[in-house]
Amino acid sequence: METIRLTTAQAIVRFLIAQRTILGDGTEAPLFPGVFAIFGHGNVTCLGQALEEASNELPTWRGQNEQGMALAATAYAKAVRRRQIMIATSSIGPGATNMITAAGVAHSNRLPLLLLSGDAFASRVPDPVLQQVEHFGDPSTTVNDGFRPVTRHWDRIMRPEQLVQSLPQAVATMLDPADCGPAFLGLPQDIQAEAFDFPSVFFETQVHDIARPRPDNRQLDRAAAALRGATRPLIVAGGGVHYSFAETELDSFATRHNIPIVETVAGKASVVASHPLYGGPIGVTGCESANNLAAEADVVLSVGCRLADFTTGSWTVFKNEAVSIIGLNAARFDAVKHRSLPVVGDAREGLAELSSRLGDWRSGPDWSDRTAAEVAGYHRYIDKIAASSDDIPTYAQVVGAIDRNKEPGDYALAAAGGFPGEVNNGWRAAEINSFDCEYGFSCMGYEIAGGWGAKMAMPDREVIVFVGDGSTMMMNSDLYSSVLSGHKMIVIVCDNGGFAVINRLQVNQGGAPFNNFIADSRIVEEVRVDFAAVASAQGCHSETVTTVAELEEAVQRARAADRTYVIALQTHQNSWTEGGSFWEVGVPEVSSRQSVLDAKAVLEAGKTERRVGW
Repeated sequence: METIRLTTAQAIVRFLIAQRTILGDGTEAPLFPGVFAIFGHGNVTCLGQALEEASNELPTWRGQNEQGMALAATAYAKAVRRRQIMIATSSIGPGATNMITAAGVAHSNRLPLLLLSGDAFASRVPDPVLQQVEHFGDPSTTVNDGFRPVTRHWDRIMRPEQLVQSLPQAVATMLDPADCGPAFLGLPQDIQAEAFDFPSVFFETQVHDIARPRPDNRQLDRAAAALRGATRPLIVAGGGVHYSFAETELDSFATRHNIPIVETVAGKASVVASHPLYGGPIGVTGCESANNLAAEADVVLSVGCRLADFTTGSWTVFKNEAVSIIGLNAARFDAVKHRSLPVVGDAREGLAELSSRLGDWRSGPDWSDRTAAEVAGYHRYIDKIAASSDDIPTYAQVVGAIDRNKEPGDYALAAAGGFPGEVNNGWRAAEINSFDCEYGFSCMGYEIAGGWGAKMAMPDREVIVFVGDGSTMMMNSDLYSSVLSGHKMIVIVCDNGGFAVINRLQVNQGGAPFNNFIADSRIVEEVRVDFAAVASAQGCHSETVTTVAELEEAVQRARAADRTYVIALQTHQNSWTEGGSFWEVGVPEVSSRQSVLDAKAVLEAGKTERRVGW
């Protein structure tokens, strides 16, 4: 057998370069288009050197924070719909633990991400080394064990030859439509440097074309029978629609069978907002029209959806006691949730095969007419609250200003805090795959880093980031990354004086405002951050505006700019888009505040509408 002698680090890099992928348009591209790296003593001398030697084939991008660069890698994967995988590498210790949060984001959102972290010496001779934590009764444990709960594939490479088994398994996991998620390899410093005679065949080019598993015929028959018996069927489009590139089949299925479509946060922009059967966003961050339709639906076809609590309103939005759910999902785990009729398979192929079984069956015109009327009311409401005014802008007005002025190719990106409900309602998609709101993990700090990664994945599109002051303070250093790397984005920073949406939750559940707004925290003086100055200091173009009209003008200047452009403005603290559903949170049973007890009573009343045992 022909072999080649390489270090562990060199072998990893060569193997990754050899992996190719088929993109959604059918073209071939590198499976691993690049690496985000911050080097330290745990990865610079071996893996860093191997990356430098291969920098023309596997570009390395310098991050500012390990969490940020891994979040950027996650957003990249979302933008390319899981067809390519970015890598993030760190040293041992805090560099590694910084990436755990990003691993949680990728895991919750079912997105591929390859994490390579330095680790303590396998020999243990130099122990304890710099940044090593020690577990007195378990010397094999390092901080890298913290990645186990937030990765789909976890391994610590203790011998070079283990790569021959571990790397293909990691790749297979990240490309599996059912098990997709992050993979982690811990790389002890001495093992990175150790050489082995690897079989040359291990480094031969391999082209990956993601599988499209077909559903079982019996499952399709049962699903078709359930739909034929429906009078008010409803489709819930989740993120799996995007990852399967199933948008055309979703449109065809809904149109042929006259079934309204509502969307989850991850599934948003599966259809355009002007689609005649579009019912709006569903759930807690959704709108009245979608939730009204869900309340009456008798059969729900869930396509590529996790059925999380924000989609189901903690299982209160489907109010019809006779409703049945069909779970079309590549993951068996999701397809069978809450006693769904499972259809385990690819979304695109599953929709096509299910449509074939339904033939010319269509739901009645009254149901689609009802959808049109509901959605017209939704649009009237959004138009009203998003209209420009001279008062301090609301989040809805900020989103509305960008929505009114969107151009072909615009890609809206947001994450935690108050923006998910606002962009989910106010950004009315004019194009397929024009939206990313990270809400599986609801990770503050995703926004700016994610915008950087999304722009890297889509250099010809305008990436518009919506971010609050809280998330901006948590992580803004990738503004600098975007300037250094030439990945220009438009960032809208809305300053409402603190963690306003959590203050809303706190007060709505009977609590007193406490430690969320800056003004309600333990401070000696309330100081507002000059976010435009912060951005300017990192090389961005920036400005501060005060009105919606000024924001609309600033966006045009931002579009014409040659680098990342930050627009900062103060926004209303207590004005929110309404229309969502019940959401179960913990409210104390015993409290000295009557307002808390009243909120508890409301919560208990809401819980009576849950569908427990599904």
